[in-house]
Amino acid sequence: MIAYRVPFELTRRPPIYRIRNTSLERLHGVSFTLHGSGVISANAPAVLRAGESLDVSIAGHRLARDSILVVRWFRPDGVEYLWRVSF
Repeated sequence: MIAYRVPFELTRRPPIYRIRNTSLERLHGVSFTLHGSGVISANAPAVLRAGESLDVSIAGHRLARDSILVVRWFRPDGVEYLWRVSF
């Protein structure tokens, strides 16, 4: 099996976090989930074409100590992926 590189670049400018699709693929069902004590803005699954970005607003105290962000997406072949992001 060939390794699959995470197709995102993350820019952190609290409270805004932006992911940019750095792949050549059209990714769909892109969404964010926050686990921990922070608060995340509502977000519906989105489509990100190559080079497109998506922003999410996250607020909270001590995010680095007790929260993680999970990015979920589907590749064109329908396979689901999850990426865990630490603060």
